[in-house]
Order: sequence, then structure tokens, then C-alpha cells
Amino acid sequence: MKRLPFLLILLSMLSCSKTHVDLIVYNANVYIVDNQFSKAEAFAVKDGKFEAIGSNKNILRHYTAYQTLDAQGQSIYPGFIDGHCHFVGYGETKARYADLNGCKSFDEVLERLDRHNEDNASEWLLGRGWDQNLWEVKDFPENTKLHKHFPNKKVLLTRVDGHAVLVSDNVLKTLGFNEKSEVDGGEIILNKKGKPTGILLDNAADMAKAIIPHLNNQQKINALKIAQRDCFKHGLTGVTDAGLDIRSIALIDSLQQEGVLKMKVNAMVNPDDETMDYFMKFGVIEKERLTVRSVKIYADGALGSRGAKLLEPYSDAPETSGLIVESEDFYDHVCEKAYNAGYQVCCHAIGDGGVRMILNEYAKFLKSENDLRWRIEHSQVVNPQDFALYKEYSIIPSIQATHCTSDMPWAEDRLGSERIQGAYAYKTLLAQNSWLINGTDFPIEHISSIKTFYSSVARKDLIENKLTREEALKSMTIWAAKGYFAEGRKGSIEVGKEADFVILSDDIMNIEDEKIPEVKVVNTFVNGEMVY
Repeated sequence: MKRLPFLLILLSMLSCSKTHVDLIVYNANVYIVDNQFSKAEAFAVKDGKFEAIGSNKNILRHYTAYQTLDAQGQSIYPGFIDGHCHFVGYGETKARYADLNGCKSFDEVLERLDRHNEDNASEWLLGRGWDQNLWEVKDFPENTKLHKHFPNKKVLLTRVDGHAVLVSDNVLKTLGFNEKSEVDGGEIILNKKGKPTGILLDNAADMAKAIIPHLNNQQKINALKIAQRDCFKHGLTGVTDAGLDIRSIALIDSLQQEGVLKMKVNAMVNPDDETMDYFMKFGVIEKERLTVRSVKIYADGALGSRGAKLLEPYSDAPETSGLIVESEDFYDHVCEKAYNAGYQVCCHAIGDGGVRMILNEYAKFLKSENDLRWRIEHSQVVNPQDFALYKEYSIIPSIQATHCTSDMPWAEDRLGSERIQGAYAYKTLLAQNSWLINGTDFPIEHISSIKTFYSSVARKDLIENKLTREEALKSMTIWAAKGYFAEGRKGSIEVGKEADFVILSDDIMNIEDEKIPEVKVVNTFVNGEMVY
């Protein structure tokens, strides 16, 4: 009996010797995604960062926590980072656009619009996601049925790639577009009678989008909450938004400061002088949840709407080779401003003509190998002679693997059997600098990170250019962070880094290919806080 107090004191001393943390996760299959691609069983989190990583025995022996989580053998990965998407646009699309993805005909488009219109009293009827390549007749639609169905509405329907729209006649009238109108860097499609069909490409489409009434501030906040909710549901803890204005970035910043928005955002700024001058005077902006250090520009349009600039005409439309959307003076002006301010340039380039043009434009400023990490977004079709320029000037490709699987049913029709060999060439692109960035381009493609992973590793077309599972995971985590100089803070489960991680229902690194799409996100954590 006399020994009991001593034992109690000893146990108390042993307990006090443990380090107190906020969270311990144990009994897990943890992919650290470090240089050795090593694994662990457990980790501790303190003040929003990884405090320790190791075995169950070591973590539980040396740490005690306010909260513990037995992962029951489930697999844990660094939080997924979407390397190229439209976070703000996704939220706004979800908030007020009819979902036209997957429609098998224009009649189905009209049916969905009818249902959407019943719940929307606005002057405008908006929809997004139609793709004529899924229809029996794969030609662009005309707007003749829109007036019959919606006589009192201004209608704007955005194609799945975002580079083409179908608008009603009253929208054409508002814009002042007719059969004689011309738009630099855009096109107004005419029918066989020489009349506008309502189809507008690239800069002409952007002019139509610009007259849609803006959401008010509360509507924008609600839209951002929707986008955040869906990102967390799919395991995303960070996103790169490919092109935002001052007001959108300011709103994101304020909501992050208030704790309303927990999503981490790398914001590319729009290339107008007002936006560039505003941000570049501050230099690189790097806050806990917001990074601003890049500018987004466009070289060309999209392959599906034949706006992507090709070196030779389209195989299925020899009358066109696509278009470059801006002047050489514009590209020189933006690149010079960015270079002088220490900002990255991130250019959308899909066709081999667009890619070659921007590779040569970048070369004017980059000169040789460097660590400025200027990026080519999409890098979708590359002439074989041009791959080496990525390495020569340390230009980083930012790919979207789901574009490959979505486009493959019709991409060869556009490009032909020879040119398709340089399309979606992820392995060849990876070889240039030994890393690349992966994303979804949502809402153009599905927001799912699991689908991105699956499309990267399990493609059945041009399989020599698919990624390994390790490469695919890195492209969605540590390399996506590296894409905006954030690899020292996030992208892997290492001591001192921000505790962003995701728990999945199965191990995507080892299960059969066909089972990957069935994997679900169980939990998503940001800075050690469970957000899903």
C-alpha cells in the first residue's frame, strides 16, 4: 500500500513527458510524398502543421493529443491541389447556370433549359456544358429554337470548353453583331445563308459573357461557399484559379481572413493593366491561404470548338487552322511587366501553333535555364520539334489529364493520325524538366481529383504517354504546389508543413485500374482541421 502513491507519481511524470499536440492520426497507410516517396503509420499535428511523422509506436509513445483519430488502416495522402481550375467560375456556374454536361442532343439541351427556367425569374437564361461532339449531328447548333422556347429571355449557353457560346438573337442585337461584324481574336459563325447562327468563338464569346449582369456581393459569397464545399468533398485543399480580377481576389482574401473561406487559393491575375499594376506594385503576395504571383494569358482557343491554333489546318475542317487571340505587342507587354515584377506568366496554349508561339515568346525573356517557373497551361498539342524548348527555357507544362480521356473520341478527327502523336503527351512533357503540374480545369471538366488520377494512369489511348501512379500523385500534390513556389509549405506530409491531408476509402496506389473511379474521399483536413 505504501508503494501506490509512488506509482501514481511515476505515471504522472511519464504522462507529463509527452508532448501535447492538437491531433494524432494513427493506424494509417500514410503516403508522405517526400523525395524517397516513403510511407508512415502515424503523425501528429500542432498549430496547423505536421509536428511529427513515424510509426504508431513512436507517435503514441511521445505525443498526447486533444483529439486522436484511428484511421483503421485507411490510406492517407497529402491534400490534393488542383493545379489549374476556375474556382470562382465554378461557384458562379453552380449558382445560376443550367447544367448541360452530357446532353446527347440539342433537344435535350432545350429540355434542361425548360426545367431550369421554371426556377429562374431573371432576364437572362444561362447554361453551361453542351458539347456538339456528343450529338448524332456533330455540327454547331443554331439559335433558331431559342426564341420559340424562350421569347422573353436573353439566352447564353457556354460550350463545355468555355471558348464558344450560343446566344439568342436579342443578345446578338445588344452586342451589335451582324453578318458583317468582325472581332479580333474571335469569330462570329455564319450559316450557309450568311446569317449569324448565334455561335461566338473566343474573344467574341468573351464580349457576350461580359454583358451578363454581375452577381451581387452576397451572391458571390454564396457561390464561393458552394465551390469550397465541392472542393473539400473531392479531397481538394488547394486550388489554382486561372484568371481573376481585383475584386474577386479581394473578396477571397477578406473571406479567408474572416475564417469563412478555408480553401487555399493561388490566384492568377487577369492581364489588364489595372489588375496587373494593382498587384505587381506589392510584388509577390504570399499569405497563409492566398498566393498572388502570376498572370494568366491566352494564346489560342480550344480544340473542341476549333479555336486552338494549329500549325496546319484542321483535318476535319481544312478551311481553318484556329486563331491566336492577341497581338504580339500584347504578349510582349504582359511578359515584360511580369518579368520585371518577379511574376510567373501562365499561358493557355492548346494547339501546336499556339504552343510554338508562346514558347518563342517566353524565350525572349527567359533566355536559358532558370527557376522562374513560367508555365504553359494545357500544352495539349505539341509539335515534336518543340518539346525540347520546355527544357531549354525551364518552361513547365500544366496539364489536365481528364482532357485526354474526354477528347479522345474525336481528337484524332481534328488532328489526324500523325499529329495526334504529339497530343496529350504527358510522359514526353514530364521528361523535359522532370516534373509537371496536373489539374482538372473545372468546371470545364469534372472537379474530382480521383478522376484526374485515373485519367493520368489508366488511359487506353497513346498509353506510352500515361503517367505512373507515383508521378500522377506528385503532379496533384507536391508538384502542383511547386507550380507556384509553395513546395516548402505544402504538398507533402512532412514536419513543419501545413497539415493538409485527405483520407480515401481505398489505396489508389495499389488497387486495380478499374477500381480507382470507385474510390471515395472519407475526410479532408486543412491545417489539421476536418473540413469534410
